[in-house]
Amino acid sequence: MNPLSRLRSALRNRRAALRDFAPEIRLRVSNITRNTVLATRMEVADTSEKRNIGLLGRKGLGSGEGLWIIPCESVHTFFMKFPIDLVYLDRNKEIKKLRDAVPAWRLSACLSAHSILELPAGTIRSSQSQLGDILEFSPSEKPSSEDALPLQSQA
Repeated sequence: MNPLSRLRSALRNRRAALRDFAPEIRLRVSNITRNTVLATRMEVADTSEKRNIGLLGRKGLGSGEGLWIIPCESVHTFFMKFPIDLVYLDRNKEIKKLRDAVPAWRLSACLSAHSILELPAGTIRSSQSQLGDILEFSPSEKPSSEDALPLQSQA
């Protein structure tokens, strides 16, 4: 292998290693119009790889969890094992479309959307979100030491 090829390979490996160890971004999503919270631990799918995987392979979403797919204007629920709520947003984070409890094997789109929130079924109803509401995204609070799991001693 020539030196240039070696350098390219090293740079590719370093980039892949940094990507693999990059911390997951978690966000808190608030509906500032209704003064409610949609999610406290929203994951961000902002790369092609993350957008393609989405929620596939998961058994469900817990309360406060979700996935923000950006950019995105349509999703499918093929092979999903649980229903989800969909919130379509424009670039200003204004709600353009809402879909409640979308079951498996469905397609959904909104051509005026810039991103989509995938949330546990029932989140739209419990947050009272409606068309035209404005959402706000902020860094999620790190869990307090009380919420952390105790360390296991190695015997």
